[in-house]
Amino acid sequence: MNEQELMNVARRLVADDKGLLAMDESTSTCNKRFAKVGIPQDVDMRRAYRELLITTPFLGECISGTILYDETIRQQKKVGTPFVKVIMDGGMIPGIKVDTGAKDMAAFPGEKITEGLDGLRDRLKEYFEMGARFAKWRAVITIGFGIPSFGCIEANAQALARYAALCQEAGLVPVVEPEVLMTGDHSMERCRELTKDVLHAVFSHLCTQRVMLEGMILKANMVLPGRACAKQEAVSEVADATVKCLLQVVPPAVPGVAFLSGGQTCELASARLNAMNARSRSPLPWALAFSFARAIQQPALDIWKGNIHNVVAAQNALYHRAQCNKAARRGEYTAAMEETSTLAHA
Repeated sequence: MNEQELMNVARRLVADDKGLLAMDESTSTCNKRFAKVGIPQDVDMRRAYRELLITTPFLGECISGTILYDETIRQQKKVGTPFVKVIMDGGMIPGIKVDTGAKDMAAFPGEKITEGLDGLRDRLKEYFEMGARFAKWRAVITIGFGIPSFGCIEANAQALARYAALCQEAGLVPVVEPEVLMTGDHSMERCRELTKDVLHAVFSHLCTQRVMLEGMILKANMVLPGRACAKQEAVSEVADATVKCLLQVVPPAVPGVAFLSGGQTCELASARLNAMNARSRSPLPWALAFSFARAIQQPALDIWKGNIHNVVAAQNALYHRAQCNKAARRGEYTAAMEETSTLAHA
């Protein structure tokens, strides 16, 4: 493990007001999203869509790294250039999702455990050799009647820590993602309490597994009420609750927190990130960045629809969303930025 290189990569991932583009959807998830907009669900269309994403002009001005799926990291442009080379040539860092998904947890009805530790050491070595320099593992925590349980939180926290240690051993920066889901009718306060508990457990296990905090990134959920909750707090209240929660449990050694969008609309995800950065009265110990998937991709997918003639317009929409989130990192995002679907390159 090269500690200095891990620290350098982790810092680059959250430097210069940039963030991550999560394009690590599994084949089944990608196919479902294609089906909703009438795109054929096959490997050629998935390859074409991912080429559209990574070849967006000037994307590297706003995006520091891209999280890929196993299928994607092995793909090439139509002309034969490996995607990993395209990403690096665009000034971005290739990353890879390495968990194998959340599965039903035995003896814990309604709860999930993320799998993928078996054989992970060898897979990480292969991905490093392919050019990846960071990885991602997602755990999901559901809020409901009597859940999450202590056992579910502990099992997922331990798996995240073991994954992170293996990543650093292989020379990859671990992006640690314990997601408290937005589904349900829970209050924002309930989400805050559980997010704090989950993050406390995660960092406890990270320290137990001797993970170097300076060489990792936390991918966190914002503190939000459930989608079905009658009370939906204002953007400023979400921002303040999220920052307060993070200050209580995230060690200052961590270089950055990259928020997931978790089903938020593009505009709300940007506005809430913006409020966190704009409302902080003193410098925070870590950067507040983004690691969005649908909240960056969806407008481009809706425009593209699998039609080659729509590629430029789709890329403009993608770049626009990336610019909005870069502005949000500076606390300079405004609703006026949504009045146009494209922004001219400065």
